[in-house]
Amino acid sequence: MQMPWETIFEVTNIYAMVCWLILLLAPKREQVLPMLFMAGCGLLAATYTVLIVGLMSGTLDAAGPRSQDFSSLAGVMGLFDSKGGATIGWIHYLAFDLFVGIWAARNADRRGIARWMQIPVLPFIFLLGPLGLVLYLALRTFAGKSVENAVAPS
Repeated sequence: MQMPWETIFEVTNIYAMVCWLILLLAPKREQVLPMLFMAGCGLLAATYTVLIVGLMSGTLDAAGPRSQDFSSLAGVMGLFDSKGGATIGWIHYLAFDLFVGIWAARNADRRGIARWMQIPVLPFIFLLGPLGLVLYLALRTFAGKSVENAVAPS
């Protein structure tokens, strides 16, 4: 099946940005975060799942070379060498970065870290994933009022 990969990329990208804006600006996190988790991460993850299964099974056209070899750099590069593979890979990043952002916001709230201190860190999670996570972990180490569950995500 021919897929509109450019459209899927654009829609999921805009959707993720809206989710991030909600995460940054929503006033009542205890009500917003569960909804954002399901509607944001859940929908992105479901989209990823449908697309990756379709691509791997051959029912969706990758619009370019298709690789199923995740065990070598060349194989992974081959997957990203198609519109479908690159779009699906990007949705993977969007879903997991949003998941980490929601976890960090929830964790920071539970530790009494003020939102104004969270806001500069969250865009780093969105844009640079692991670097943003390191920044949040540093913030939580120095600004958090509670140390219980210091390692376990909550």
